[in-house]
Amino acid sequence: MKKSAFRTLILFLLSIPLFFISCKKESGEVYPVDPVQIDLTSDQAALLGSENSFAFDIFKKVIENADESENIIISPLSISSALSMTLNGANGATRDSMLKALRMNGLTPDIINISYKNLTEALLNVDKRVLISIANSVWSEKNFVVKKPFTNILTEYYNAESRSFDITDPQVPSLINNWIDIKTNGLIKNMVDKLDPNTVMLLINAIYFKGQWKSQFDAAKTVQGSFYNPGGQAEQVPMMKQTSDYKIYKGEGFTLAELPYGQGNFVMDVILPDDNNGINNLISQLNDNTLNGWFNKMISRKADLSFPRFKYGYKKELSDILTEMGMGITFENNADFSNISDLQLYISLVLHQAFIETNEEGTEAAAATIVGISTTAVIEPLILNIDHSFLYIIRETTTNSVLFMGRVVDPLAE
Repeated sequence: MKKSAFRTLILFLLSIPLFFISCKKESGEVYPVDPVQIDLTSDQAALLGSENSFAFDIFKKVIENADESENIIISPLSISSALSMTLNGANGATRDSMLKALRMNGLTPDIINISYKNLTEALLNVDKRVLISIANSVWSEKNFVVKKPFTNILTEYYNAESRSFDITDPQVPSLINNWIDIKTNGLIKNMVDKLDPNTVMLLINAIYFKGQWKSQFDAAKTVQGSFYNPGGQAEQVPMMKQTSDYKIYKGEGFTLAELPYGQGNFVMDVILPDDNNGINNLISQLNDNTLNGWFNKMISRKADLSFPRFKYGYKKELSDILTEMGMGITFENNADFSNISDLQLYISLVLHQAFIETNEEGTEAAAATIVGISTTAVIEPLILNIDHSFLYIIRETTTNSVLFMGRVVDPLAE
């Protein structure tokens, strides 16, 4: 069986949009042993349906554009979160194209924003043994004037930090990389090395996940085992071993197994084709309805599980793929992001990077997405040359209480 595609499918559902969460471990509590039911509003359910459709569609596109021997991991939630923030700056056909690509036709930005915020809050403490953090930020070039309603939306609904940068400062990529490094617990490093000189804004999302298996593997039982590529050649890899009860569905040409973390709200679904070369057929079947049908047919049964340890990262620029998915206009000079600024803006970059490590203890994964906004106009800094007589006021800003006022005619006079 093809190693890269097998690992890809193992990882995929880890990144579907159930991860609208930030939760911390707490001690001294009695934790649930089974999944906790989360009730969704109709708007939240609609948003999740759109998010899942986007997840499967962009995953398929990434697979199509990847080398067959390449390991892949993406976080559809990170990508859609960064683009959902960006959506608030779009108007007209540009907004319509983004809604189409995000599979959010029929949803307004208001519904998307409110549902995102409410769903995040609802899922905040669903499983305290699983650590998930989601961070957003908006970076604006120091000479670029942003419309206040746009940044207000990002602050209110996405809890986005506001940062400024000087595009002429060579340290800017390091500042961005450092923010991402911190928010992903050191798993995503050196994401960007340079920026388009016309970049005026960056919208960044970062996600971190760490979950312990509900039934952990004994490291002493991990042994070298054979892992077969599509050509049938075997490679020796560390195989974790365990006999336990798992939810399993034996479908036509594949086996689906659910490996739970914590109390079971979060799981890794492993989809293993019977044939070493059966991955492509499975990928063609992947969609929300099909998977839900498979999940409903799962039954709990004891299984002797052999599961490879794995650890790798993946990086991809997504502009071409998102163009194929319907939002090509956003990358063109005639894009309409007039909710951000009256300057002519377009998306110049959608960069995604992810990392995962799965071992006997559980899974640690992270992802980040950067949406770069550039302008076709040249933003010249205001030249303010104080070269003649002037007045000044010294005041306290919250009360406007004036402490000093003056006039300067001769700066050299004492």
